[in-house]
Amino acid sequence: MNFIRLFGMKTGQVTIHDIARMLDISASTVSRALSGNTRISRATRDKVKMLAEKLNYQPNVVATNLRTGKSKTIGIVVPHINRNFFSNVIGGIEQTASNAGYRVIITQTHELYEKEVENIRALINARVDGILVSVSGGTKTYDHFNQVKKRGIPLLFFDRTIDEIETGRVMIDDFRAAYKAVKHLIDEGFKHIAHFAGPQHINIYRKRLGGYQEALKESGLSMNEDFIFFDNLTEEKGWKATEKLMKLKNRPDAIFSASDISALGAIKYLKEHGFRIPEDMAVVGFANEPFTSIMDPGLTSVEQKGYLIGVGVASLFLEEIMQSAEARQFRKVIIEPELIIRKSSLKKSR
Repeated sequence: MNFIRLFGMKTGQVTIHDIARMLDISASTVSRALSGNTRISRATRDKVKMLAEKLNYQPNVVATNLRTGKSKTIGIVVPHINRNFFSNVIGGIEQTASNAGYRVIITQTHELYEKEVENIRALINARVDGILVSVSGGTKTYDHFNQVKKRGIPLLFFDRTIDEIETGRVMIDDFRAAYKAVKHLIDEGFKHIAHFAGPQHINIYRKRLGGYQEALKESGLSMNEDFIFFDNLTEEKGWKATEKLMKLKNRPDAIFSASDISALGAIKYLKEHGFRIPEDMAVVGFANEPFTSIMDPGLTSVEQKGYLIGVGVASLFLEEIMQSAEARQFRKVIIEPELIIRKSSLKKSR
C-alpha cells in the first residue's frame, strides 16, 4: 500500500502529526515513541517506528532545536580554510566535537571584518551551541563578539585572540616561538637579522615581534628599524621586502618571517637574484606549511601544532557547556612551540 499517496502527502514532508492521524494516536505519543520513551508500550513504539520508516519520516531538526534550545552544533570562524594550519585546527575541532555528538559549521572571513560580522550573525541565527574563532586581520572593533557573550553563547578564541574580551582561548606561545627562532639564527652565527612582522593590531604578530626583540637584546645585538617590515604577510610582500633589504648599504644576513608565506617570497627573490641560502641570507618562517619540507633548501619554521590547538579549543567548549553562564571559568591554554630546523638557516653545519 502506498501510504503517502493514500493520505495525500508529499515525499519528504511527513510529520509526526501525519503519523499520529494514520495510527489514530496523539502526536505527543508519536514523538515519545520515536524517542524510545519506555512509558509508551513496546507494541506502540514498534508500530510508530515501522510506519515512520515506510513513510521515510525525517525529524524536523529546526523544531527540535527550538524545543530543546540545543542544536548540537558548533560554529567555527577562520581567516582561511585552505591554509594548512587552519585545516589542521578544524580537523582537531571536528574530531573532538564528533566524539561528543556535535557537528560543526565552518565559515571563513578572508581576513575581512565585514565578513566576520556576517558569519557571526549567521551562526547566531543558526542557533549554534558555541562559536570558536580565530580573528580576521581586518578586525579592530569587537561589538559582534560582545553580542555573542550577551546572548550566553560560549565564545572561545584560538590562535588569533583578543585580550580585551574575557573568554577561553588556546594558542601556542608566540613570544617563545619567535624567541627560539631568532636565538637559533644567532647561535648559527647570524648577527644582523631582519623581521617581517605583520600587522601589529593582530596580537600574535605583536608577540612574535616581542620574541624577536628579546632574543636580540639578550644576545647584545642592536635592532635596526630598517630591517623590520609591518605589512601583510603575503608572498608578494615578502618578495618586495627582501628586494628593499638587499639594496641597503648595510644589509642583513638573515630574515625571520612571522609567516612561511612571506618567507617563501623572500626565498624566491634571493634565488632569482643569485643569492645563496643560507650563506648570503638565512631565512626562517612560521607555521611549518607543507611546502617548507620540499623546498630547496628546506625552510626552517615554527610548528604551530594546529591539530592540538583544535582539540584544545573544542575541549574547552565542552567544559564550558557543563557550567552555567554565570559560573563559567575562562581557561587559557598555551601550547609549547617547536622549531623545525632545516637547511635554510644552518650556517655552521654546512
